[in-house]
Amino acid sequence: MDRPGFTASLVAGGVAGVSVDLILFPLDTIKTRLQSPQGFNKAGGFHGIYAGVPSAAIGSFPNAAAFFITYDYVKWFLRTDSSSHLMPVKHMLAASAGEVVACLIRVPSEVVKQRAQVSASSRTFQIFSNILYQEGIPGLYRGYKSTVLREIPFSLVQFPLWESLKALWSWRQDHVVESWQSAVCGAFAGGFAAVVTTPLDVAKTRIMLAKARSSTAGGNVLSALHGVWRTPLLQPHLQCGGESSPSRSCQAL
Repeated sequence: MDRPGFTASLVAGGVAGVSVDLILFPLDTIKTRLQSPQGFNKAGGFHGIYAGVPSAAIGSFPNAAAFFITYDYVKWFLRTDSSSHLMPVKHMLAASAGEVVACLIRVPSEVVKQRAQVSASSRTFQIFSNILYQEGIPGLYRGYKSTVLREIPFSLVQFPLWESLKALWSWRQDHVVESWQSAVCGAFAGGFAAVVTTPLDVAKTRIMLAKARSSTAGGNVLSALHGVWRTPLLQPHLQCGGESSPSRSCQAL
């Protein structure tokens, strides 16, 4: 395997990251609002679905570029024969290293973006300033551990599957896959990885959106998941105003 070009990885990864993030941003906003503790409607519903897009636009290029530079270089460093059974392991290690590096850029951007998505009336710069004023630099990195814990399993599933699907398709047609074929493989691999890691993504969102100095803001993933698990169980109690409520509607609940 030839040593990857720094410029090629930088530009290709950056442009790809910006394109994907901006095109799919409305869906990302909807996802964040669905995962937020206040619920979809109170978080903004379908209103202001581009809230937080400046943060995504600024962070996407360096984030994606950092990932793909690291990914390509680790693959090159761990070069093995293309027929080796260790190829999936190489892709897993390369993707994991890429995520750890990229999250140094991604997490501050993600924290600001997600808070803007659930507070559409607030400007992105205002949210950024409030975080620095109230929590300092550590506030921008709240959820780093949970993000890495989500992104590494995601990449461990996505990238080996993507590479394997491309290799299988190339073998079946006896030539290297076209760009659109690689995209189809990537879409399937990414979708499958998203399904597997959604619980971790919910925990990440809850941690990033939690109020400062709350228990969830501490960054404990298991605690955040436990809170998500308990929330539906508490809804009847909250709606009835307590266990002593005598109304028939509460008894039905």
